[in-house]
Amino acid sequence: MAKIYSIANQKGGVGKTTTTVNLAAALAKKSYKVLLIDLDPQGNATTGSGVDKTALSKTAYDVLIGATSVRDAIVFSEKSNYYVLGSNRRLAAIDEDLLQESGRELRLRQVIQDIQNDYDVILIDCPPTLSILTVNAFCASQGLIIPMTCEYFSLEGVSDLVVTIKAVREHINKDLVISGLLRVRFDPRITLQREVSQQLIEFFGKRVYGTVIPTNVRLAEAPSFGLPGVVFDSSSKGAQAYLCFADEFAKKEQLKKYKK
Repeated sequence: MAKIYSIANQKGGVGKTTTTVNLAAALAKKSYKVLLIDLDPQGNATTGSGVDKTALSKTAYDVLIGATSVRDAIVFSEKSNYYVLGSNRRLAAIDEDLLQESGRELRLRQVIQDIQNDYDVILIDCPPTLSILTVNAFCASQGLIIPMTCEYFSLEGVSDLVVTIKAVREHINKDLVISGLLRVRFDPRITLQREVSQQLIEFFGKRVYGTVIPTNVRLAEAPSFGLPGVVFDSSSKGAQAYLCFADEFAKKEQLKKYKK
């Protein structure tokens, strides 16, 4: 049965989608059967996985409103070697469409139950806002990966996120935990980043991953080619860091390979 993780941060521009697609691709390279669920209406994780979001006839939106089955909406990315439940701008209407629905925060959890035995790990890319989509992701997940840049505004974003997590744990999903914080776009030459990194370690301790993702041009270029960085240029420093992170993550979470 797949373990389920949300990749989230309520602050935008912190490498959330980059982390999702590269972790998915890195785990796939290590022979895990991976499903990436794109819950961001921008659809960047879909595009970054090598899937044309404009050509999708069935998306996460259709699944969440009950218009199609989840299996019918999932596609396989030949380029990235993992499965994708994609999204596009249509997903932006979900708050309004589910407004009057009872149990709307549990839609994704119910959907995933039908396919959880089909994969080794499921990664959910969340929007950078607290919305019904983010709450759905948290309610469906066992763990939360928080990518963050080592800046003071990022610390504030994590503080806001912790409040949300506590609320979800208290009222809906008592099993949700912070799996870890991942430092991304890190430049050790910048004093402020070193200081914030140290503060993170002092406050969160072992929940801060040992792997650090450096600032890397090749990672930044990869989305324009519709590829995760670990596929676009696996020899780049950024890709190598994500491959190391996949090893650390898999070991820490004790991931198992059930599927072929």
